[in-house]
Amino acid sequence: MRIGLVAPPWIPVPPPAYGGTEAIVDTLARGFAAAGHDVLLAAASGSTCPVPKVPGPPATDGSKIGDGLDELRHSVFAFEAMEDVDVIHDHTLSGPLYRHRPGSIPIAATAHLPFSDDNFSSIYRAMAADTALIAISHHQADSAPGIKIRKVIHHGIDTGSVPIGAGDGGYASFLGRMHPGKGLPEAIEAARLAQVPLRIAAKMYSAEEHEYYSTVVAPLLGPDVEYLGELNSTEKFVFLGGSIALINPIQWSEPFGMAMIEALATGTPVVSTPRASAPEIVSDGVTGYLRSTPAELAKGLLAAAGLDRRECRLAAETYFSAARMVSEHLALYEELLGEPTPA
Repeated sequence: MRIGLVAPPWIPVPPPAYGGTEAIVDTLARGFAAAGHDVLLAAASGSTCPVPKVPGPPATDGSKIGDGLDELRHSVFAFEAMEDVDVIHDHTLSGPLYRHRPGSIPIAATAHLPFSDDNFSSIYRAMAADTALIAISHHQADSAPGIKIRKVIHHGIDTGSVPIGAGDGGYASFLGRMHPGKGLPEAIEAARLAQVPLRIAAKMYSAEEHEYYSTVVAPLLGPDVEYLGELNSTEKFVFLGGSIALINPIQWSEPFGMAMIEALATGTPVVSTPRASAPEIVSDGVTGYLRSTPAELAKGLLAAAGLDRRECRLAAETYFSAARMVSEHLALYEELLGEPTPA
């Protein structure tokens, strides 16, 4: 097959640090190419994914992430450059709604944003009329009443490129971004109740993220709670692998938690609130613990040190592998190519 992939326009593929969607697009592109397919990637300039690319806009420092007009221009340009592909898979929010997209080419789109948001759900509802919409968790799909979901495909990770850690650093890890929904104050409280040092690696680009850090998070820091900043990919996996557990007390309906499968790939258990996609990722009592309150999370954090890290790695290799994700996408593309293209 000739496969066109459209990534968001702000962060290179693969991302130098934070960038879950961009990491998934990179994994798919490499997997498709390794399977013998031709891949054409539309992504931000500076992208180093080793497949042919459509020239894109310059990558930004993150301050314009989410600019819908930039995304729409990027997707329109991408579609115009992909007239010779067999299928297009768009990972933006606005691209599939382009009125003059190639009419004879089937288009799939992954919903990386929550259907629970009324603004996003309205866009996805319109998109699903003539686009194969992919959800990234069953919880996300179940929260989309009236939106046609073609398939649920969990994210995957190339576990072969992830080193297995020993968990011997004596600290708990937090990985994410500076946002109330990530539950960082709850993580700090749980770690302190457990008397386990907490190290925080978090993306902080926007003004809102900086304000949240300065007003909410910074006052909670101390000798036992350290903010490391944002880590690159190599640093991130060393950080996760050295921790007793990843503490992930999400406070919103997160469609999928990449940090959780990244931790599992290093052999590190996950202690999370049982919200959204977390029960689809964490096997309670085997690869981590699902608990609701900081006190319960603290107990789970202490107990996580006794879990078998080999089971965590095995879960990542079995259920959240790049090979499984690539295979499921290729199967969907084959289905779409065997069907009439929607008007």
